[in-house]
Amino acid sequence: MTKKREVDATVIVPSYRGVDRLPLLLDSLAVQQDGTPSFEVIVVVDGVDDGSVALLENESRLDLRSIVFPENRGRVAALNAGFEAARGDVLIRCDDDLVVPSGYVAAHFDAHASGDPVGVVGPTRDIHAPSPYARAYGEDAARKSYAHVLSRPPSERWRLWAASCSITKSTWESIGTYDDRYRGYGWEDVDYGYRLHAAGLPIEVVDDATAEHHGPARTTRARSIKAFEAGAARATFLRLHPKAPIGAPAAGKGLWGAAVRLTASSMRSRQAVERGAGWVDRILPLVLTPVGRKLVALAVEGAGLAGATRSSGDRGRNR
Repeated sequence: MTKKREVDATVIVPSYRGVDRLPLLLDSLAVQQDGTPSFEVIVVVDGVDDGSVALLENESRLDLRSIVFPENRGRVAALNAGFEAARGDVLIRCDDDLVVPSGYVAAHFDAHASGDPVGVVGPTRDIHAPSPYARAYGEDAARKSYAHVLSRPPSERWRLWAASCSITKSTWESIGTYDDRYRGYGWEDVDYGYRLHAAGLPIEVVDDATAEHHGPARTTRARSIKAFEAGAARATFLRLHPKAPIGAPAAGKGLWGAAVRLTASSMRSRQAVERGAGWVDRILPLVLTPVGRKLVALAVEGAGLAGATRSSGDRGRNR
C-alpha cells in the first residue's frame, strides 16, 4: 500500500434480492470492535429492487453507499462495479448472506499490513436450520467443506477464493476485473484466485475472519441446481485456463461412478435436474439418514457432471 486513501478499507457486497439477508450482515458490520480501521460499505443491488434500496437508504450506522443496476447483470458485473467504486486501500469482498465477527474488517486489513501483495481468504461456516436435507446432507457437507478450507496447502489455496476475500486496491488495478465470461453460477471467484496465483501472489487463510454463511442451499433441488450451473462454469474455466491443475470432471470408478454417470445422463437440462432432485427431497423424510445422504450426493454429483458435459442454454444469470 502506498498512497493513503480516504478510508482504510472498503467492504464490497454484491446483492440480488437481498432484502431479507442484508440486515444480518449490516448489523454485524455495524458492531466491529474498537480500533477497527476506517471502512466504508458498498452494496451493489443487482437489478431487482425488492426493498433493498430503501433498507440501504435508511442505514445510518455505517459509511454506506449503494450502486443500483436498472436490470439484473449478474454477480461478476456487481463485483466489478463495487471494486471500481471503492475508496479503500484494502478491498474486502463479502457476500450478502454472511454474518461477520466483530474483528472481521481488522483481520482482513491486518493481513495486508506488510505491504507485500497477498490474497486473503476468510473461511465461512454454513449455518443450516433443522430439516431433512440438513440432517441427511447439509450439515455433514458443511463440516467437510470447512475442514477442507483449513487443510489446503499453499499451492491449492487459490481454489478457495469465494464469498469472503480481500486484496489491496493496487492488486486490483494490477490483476484486473472479474471475468465477465462467467454468466451463470460459480467459478468467477476461482478464476480470480487462479489469476492471483499465476501472478505469484500467495493466498492466506485468516481464521480470525471466519464468518457465518446463512444462505447455503436448503434443499437437494437448490444444491443440485448450483452443482449443474457450477459444472458448466467449470468447463468455462478449463477453456480459459487449460494449464490450470484441475482435471476434467469425472464420475469416479466402480458402482458409485456408474450410478453418477447414469444420473447425469438423465439430467440433460436444468428442468431435468429440478425434477430429479425434487424427487429426492420428497422422499428424504421417509428414509434413514445414511440412505438420504447417498441419494442427495448422487443427485448433486450427477448434476455437476451433467452441467460440465452438456450444453445448458437455460442457465439463468440471476446470482
